[in-house]
Amino acid sequence: MSFRDNLIHLRAENNMTQEQLAMLLGVSRQSVTKWESEKSYPEMDKLIKMCQLFDCTLDDLVQGDLTNREAPAKTQIATTTRPSDIFGYDEHMNRFATKISTGAACPLIGSAIAIIFFSLGDPTGSGFTNPPLTENVGGALGMLFIAIGIVLCLIQVISAGLAHSEFVRTHPYIEDFYSTEQKTRARQSFTYHLVFGILSVLSGVVFVILFAETSLETVIGVPVMMLFIAIGVFFIVHGSMILSKTNLTNYNMAAGEALSASEIKSLDIPTERKNELLSTHKRDKRKGAICGMIMLIATIAGLVMLFVPGPQQWYFWLAWPIGGMLCGFVSLLFTAVKGSEE
Repeated sequence: MSFRDNLIHLRAENNMTQEQLAMLLGVSRQSVTKWESEKSYPEMDKLIKMCQLFDCTLDDLVQGDLTNREAPAKTQIATTTRPSDIFGYDEHMNRFATKISTGAACPLIGSAIAIIFFSLGDPTGSGFTNPPLTENVGGALGMLFIAIGIVLCLIQVISAGLAHSEFVRTHPYIEDFYSTEQKTRARQSFTYHLVFGILSVLSGVVFVILFAETSLETVIGVPVMMLFIAIGVFFIVHGSMILSKTNLTNYNMAAGEALSASEIKSLDIPTERKNELLSTHKRDKRKGAICGMIMLIATIAGLVMLFVPGPQQWYFWLAWPIGGMLCGFVSLLFTAVKGSEE
């Protein structure tokens, strides 16, 4: 009997997934996969740890036949010790939150700078008798900064999304390692982020009111308001994601959104959880299609507002926040439907 056969049997006997065994041994799931496919062999300290976990001798584990032994009285591995973050989940989620929140703020910052250039090239909106820029130059520079904001947003969001999808594919199951104290601190951090974000948005509104109906409203008032809103969006999104990272149950269920159906079917996890992930995957495809359509309509509306002459040109950027809120509503609706089904 080989070590591979003994390991597969012992893991099945204790109803343990590769991910759970890897967590207990302090290795990656890929290491366990390689051991069971005989592509590599564990180090001595890992073998000794397995002997302790499965209540067997080193000789029996490596060279003996444990498939026919009488199951020990302790049929389930005790996991009372709090798991540790051996896969770097917390660090990964912190980077993910920072990139997504930065990406959310970039279009607003780009639009704020663009409005300044639009105003400096518009004799009716800048307050200058002789605008510092021609209308063509102001318009061109404004469009350039809008494009820069959108590009920076896409760079942040796409790179973060790809990195997160790869992390989820590698680690579709993470055992909850956060302590009660850590979760409490995350809730407090979210409160601070939320309060500061709301105050920042309100500060922007107050600032634009100060310059309302003056020659500096579009040159200073509106751009500064949008900068304050961008700061508020950053803190609100970042705080929300820092709080949500501590909910490992949602992460484990959300693996169905990042993995393809074939990848889910090939996972070494219980059948019940595999079916849950497949259900989540199907639901996310529907949600993604709806949100994609909403943001496409929002983009068309924003571009129409921008290029059609009129007072609405200064508020074209509202199309994307409104589209984002509608997508959030759709996500909440799908979550509520899922909860009612359960």
